[in-house]
Amino acid sequence: MLDKLITELDKGLRTLCAPAHSARAHPDQGVDEADLSAAEKRHALGLMRVNHCGEVCAQALYQGQALTARDPSAREALRQAAQEEVEHLAWTERRIRELGGRPSLLNPLWYTGSLALGVAAGVLGDKWNLGFLQETERQVGAHLDSHLSALPPDDARSRAIVCQMRDDELQHAEMAHELGAAELPAPVKAAMKLSAKVMTGSSYRL
Repeated sequence: MLDKLITELDKGLRTLCAPAHSARAHPDQGVDEADLSAAEKRHALGLMRVNHCGEVCAQALYQGQALTARDPSAREALRQAAQEEVEHLAWTERRIRELGGRPSLLNPLWYTGSLALGVAAGVLGDKWNLGFLQETERQVGAHLDSHLSALPPDDARSRAIVCQMRDDELQHAEMAHELGAAELPAPVKAAMKLSAKVMTGSSYRL
């Protein structure tokens, strides 16, 4: 139990403090940097900081869900999704630096809350655990679509990253569906959207 606790603590510290690494090539590799105005750069930075914060939350969420998942296939699906989210962390983190910014100062707060939420989802049972994964990824996919509309049109580097992230998230949702995810009640979906809205607004600025 102590070894497991140390392992999970190490995961959290790595997510929050250590640079993330991507096994895949960064989606914006080979894409030229646009000549953005100061306002466009600030806006793109805010959006990418939101996306990075979302990936921090995803790491914590899937970590908590995997801890309490009962079925080995569900646990493995969560771990696989978490690994791809690490790549998203690396992509967004580098893009934030390129735009002259830093990750959200609120990441530790959102990580802690997401970890607790993931543990709670897993305790409810695997079909609800997977249902939470499915709905999370659906909402994230819609959120990333909105960012594609909001990003400066000439910012092809950020757009390439967000496009690949959206495709990965939708694949995670489909994977959860195929494994038997339950459809979450409407009030739960609404609460998830409200929580995401609060996180988005705060991490854009901070």
